[in-house]
Amino acid sequence: MLIAFLTAPEGVEQVELTEPWRALTETGDTPRLLSTSSGHVQAFDHLDKADTFPVDETVRDASADEYQALVLPGGVANPDALRMDADAVAFVRSFFEADKPVAAICHAPWTLVEAGVLPGRTLTSWPSLRTDIRNAGATWVDEEVRVDDSARGTLVTSRKPADLPAFRDAMLSEFGRVAA
Repeated sequence: MLIAFLTAPEGVEQVELTEPWRALTETGDTPRLLSTSSGHVQAFDHLDKADTFPVDETVRDASADEYQALVLPGGVANPDALRMDADAVAFVRSFFEADKPVAAICHAPWTLVEAGVLPGRTLTSWPSLRTDIRNAGATWVDEEVRVDDSARGTLVTSRKPADLPAFRDAMLSEFGRVAA
């Protein structure tokens, strides 16, 4: 399967990008890094600069039709920048409209709030997003991982980097249903 990873040019939490990426490549899937700008993405380890990663495609040139699933890594600055980019928000929304699975961790649900895809859903995130999520019409829960399939586009969410093992397992399970 071809899996889109969407990040802003700067601010993605590196481990939330690299761990799901590695898990998908180990299953034979093909992840591609999309961003709002071409070139490279600057990842962070919390507030410290980490590695850079080459962008495969800009989100304005991408279509959800090309991909079977979407991963939204967190980091505070990453989703804050994505939710201000109309192409990124439309790209995210299109996965839900096409009934394709989406996995989002930590602060990444901010982009989902902006995309208007949360009403009626139950999800988790970094705790500081709970009010935003509730104001977007969803139910926020404090759980390691949450899978919500109550509407089009199954949504897998987790709170933080420590939840990555559970996030990975739920993501692989849900994405595997698409491939089956």
